[in-house]
Parts: sequence; C-alpha cells; structure tokens
Amino acid sequence: MALMISVSGIRGIFGEDLNPENLARFAAAYGSWAKGGTIVLGRDSRVTGELCERVVTAALQSVGCDVIHVGIVPTPTVAMGVIRHKAAGGIVISASHNPAQWNALKLLNAKSEFLDASEGAKVMEIANSDEGPTYVSFDKIGKTSVDDSLADWHIDQILNLPYINADVIGKANFRVAVDAVNGAGSLIVPQLLKRLGVKQIHTIHCTPNGLFPHNPEPLPEHLSDICTLVKERSADIGVVVDPDADRLALVDENGTLIGEEYTLPAAVDFHLEKKPGDIVVNLSSSRICEDIAQKYGVTCHRSAVGEINVVKKMQEVGAVISGEGNGGVINPDLHAGRDALVGIAMVLQMLAERSVSLGEYRKLLPDYHILKTKVELGSVNADEVLTRVAALFKEEQVTTIDGVKIDFENGWVHLRKSNTEPIIRVYSEARSAQEAMDIAKPVMDQLR
Repeated sequence: MALMISVSGIRGIFGEDLNPENLARFAAAYGSWAKGGTIVLGRDSRVTGELCERVVTAALQSVGCDVIHVGIVPTPTVAMGVIRHKAAGGIVISASHNPAQWNALKLLNAKSEFLDASEGAKVMEIANSDEGPTYVSFDKIGKTSVDDSLADWHIDQILNLPYINADVIGKANFRVAVDAVNGAGSLIVPQLLKRLGVKQIHTIHCTPNGLFPHNPEPLPEHLSDICTLVKERSADIGVVVDPDADRLALVDENGTLIGEEYTLPAAVDFHLEKKPGDIVVNLSSSRICEDIAQKYGVTCHRSAVGEINVVKKMQEVGAVISGEGNGGVINPDLHAGRDALVGIAMVLQMLAERSVSLGEYRKLLPDYHILKTKVELGSVNADEVLTRVAALFKEEQVTTIDGVKIDFENGWVHLRKSNTEPIIRVYSEARSAQEAMDIAKPVMDQLR
C-alpha cells in the first residue's frame, strides 16, 4: 500500500512506504509552516516510535523549531501539551488503530487542533515544492527539552472540570478493568482511575511496549480478553482504549461490550445534564445522540466525517460537546479533540451520581444497529455514482456534504468513497440489524 497522505499528516507501513526520508521531509515542512516555533512531540508505544522520534526531532531542529519531548503519551495529552506550553503546534507519532507495523505523523496547530484542509495543504505544498523546507544555519538550530509531567497535568485538568468529583466516584467503590492494548494509555489510564478515587483496578495489556496482543481497533471481535477479565474479577466496568487513547469502548458488569457507538451518547447525556446546549456528531454516527439531544431540548448538528470537521462544526454552532461514533468524545471544556481519558471520567461520574450500573444504563438507551459494508467500483467513477444515487432518492432527506447520506423515517444510509481504494463504503442504521440491511439493499442495488 502506498504512503497515505492527508491534511492531518502521513501514514504508512514503516520500512516500506514510511521511512526516515519522508518522515524528515514532512516534519521539516511542518516545522517551516509553523515558522520555526516550539513544537510538542509525543508518541504512542510502537516499536518504531523511538526511531521515528529521533528523525522528526532532528528535522524540526533543522528548521529552527525548539522541541519539547513528552514521551509515550496519548494523542490528547500531546494536544494538552500544546495548550500548556502555548506552543506553535504539536506532532503525535502514532498510527492510531492501525496494526503495529504502521506508524504516522499526526499534526496539530497552535490551537491544539488537527490541521484543517487549508493548513494541511500549505504543509504539503512546502513538502512537495522544489524549494522545500526553510533550513536554518548552524547557530539557529532548535533546542530540545523534556516535559515529563504532562500526563499528570492532563489528569489535573480533567479533575479540575467542575462536574468531575473524585470523592463521589471514590464512594461508588467501582471495580474497573482496563485494556490499553499495550499502547500509550497503558500507564495513564490506571493513573487517572487512581486519581478519580477508584481503589480496585484490574489491568490487562497495559505494558507500553507496542506489541499489540490483538487487533488494536476496539471492535467487538477483538475484545474477548477484557470481557473475560471483567467477569473473572467481578468488575463493574471495563474500559478499552486504542493505541493512542483517543477512542473509548466500554464493557458492562456482565462482561458485555456495549459498543463504541454508545460511548459518546453516555458522555453527551451526562454533559447535557450539567451544561445544556447543542451538540455535534458526524454523519456516520448513530441516531442515539439525536434522541438524547431531543430529551434535553437541544439540536444535534451533523458534520462531515473526520475529527477536525466535527470540531469546526462544533465551533461554528457553539456546541457544548461533540464527538464521533467510534468512541471519540470531544469535550471543549478541556480541549478540541477526541479524548478517551475525559470520556472515562465523565462516564464514571454519571454512573456514580445516578447510582446505576453500566448495564442498567445501557438498557435505558434505544437500540440501534449499524451495518458497515462496501461496494467495489472497478473503473466506474465514484463521484458520478454518488451524484446519480442522490438524484434517485431526492424525495428523501439527502445530505451531500460528505458523500451522500439518505435519511429515511426508520433509519439512514451513508455512502462515502474511499480515498485509497476503488470502493464506496456503505453505512446504514436502523432499530434492528435486519432493518439496517433492508434499507441499505435498494441503495446498494443502485450502486451496483
């Protein structure tokens, strides 16, 4: 597979498409775009992370950037580092939920947000231009320093949120199981739980060595270990994070994974009780959040898929919370990015305050089922296909800001073209798996 290049950075298999040469070129281009300012640099636990960090550090120094090393920390912790140090930006060396052989550069701006389309385009223009990055002379090379207390500071800021109370959580006497897939959340998640007053913490796969014991994407088929651990230790809740700890999945007291799509609704429900206001989710996220918004008399806005798109929409409409259905909770009271740590704190606070188990709470939420599939296109033009499908279903509610989404009374179908393969991804949701298949079928028939 070729190197994947997007506005937010580069991603690939190390030693094949991702190598020191292109890491240095893109890092130097980013440093030039940041005008040689201070950059916070962190990474997840991947085996190639330290090597990549050395390359990226040298590249940033070569264009005059001072580099603050924060070590193996979650992506949201790097974002918090940009805020703490009032830095010009941040780089996270992490391929998120991709397998261990992958690595990537994820780029943040001075507002601790992922680069938007225009910012990313400028970095790519520098990287691909004949002139290239702006290197400095020997006497202007950037300096390096270390911030080894950033994880503690991140937790401090979560505990300082006015609706998070460690005493209340502590009195609930939760038993919590943790699976951090040997990633960047391996140490900070148990540390957060201790600070929140949790006295019984049972961990599995919490050695930050980058050797993922199972597929690192927190999907049901990959998480049998944590479900077993919850049952064996009679835990009240299990928390699962991906390698860079920006996505959160939850397991109830019965050892049942409640699914990533239910993480954000739980956080939204808790937040709106404390701080009413509009919310934002992306087009492919479940209708559950719309139901919760309706409960509180607020509006659920939809954005294009992608974290920065959600954030921009959140800022546009003044939403009090936002996120994505993949377990990504975005709480702007902390920072404008997905953060599994604040998600954990909000869910535990809600369960403690309402004196309800996670399983009992899940039963209070409506049942929705999301079906994900794809259609091979071959040589057919994806944009033409999507335009035709939108026209065929024009009598329904159609949204075209990101592919084509068709809202029916009993569910929805969302079609998005892949940037890397000749396929169209098809997502559908309804109150049952069969209904989700039924509403997707006529749309997929038109695609074929």
